[in-house]
Amino acid sequence: MLARRSIYVVDDDSSMRRSLERLLRKHGFDPVAFDSAGAFLRHGCLEEACCIVLDINLNGESGIALRRRLASDGATVPVIYITGNDCQANHAAAIESGCAAYLTKPFAASALIDSVERACAKDG
Repeated sequence: MLARRSIYVVDDDSSMRRSLERLLRKHGFDPVAFDSAGAFLRHGCLEEACCIVLDINLNGESGIALRRRLASDGATVPVIYITGNDCQANHAAAIESGCAAYLTKPFAASALIDSVERACAKDG
C-alpha cells in the first residue's frame, strides 16, 4: 500500500497558501488547500491526508477550535499549527489541543518539511 502523501493546508492568506502548496509539491507531497475552516469541513475526506497544516487565526475562525472539533469527531490526522500571532495563550492552547508541531511565521521551509515528514511517518 502506498503511503498517503496528501497534505491539507488551511490558511485564509492566499499568498501563504500558494507558497505552502509550492513548497509541499516540491518535496513530493500532494497539497490540497482551503481558505477557511468551513471549506475544509465541507471537503471532508480526512482519510486521504497524512497531516493538516492549520493556521491558528482563520479570518475570525479559530484553527484550534477546528482541531478540537475534529478530535471530538474522532479524527486522528496529525495537525501542524502555523501562526503569525505567536503568544503564550495560543501556544498553550495548541499544545493542549494536540499537535504534531507549532511553527511561527515566518518559518524556515525546512522546519515545515521536517514537521510534515515526521507527522506523515507517524501516520503511515
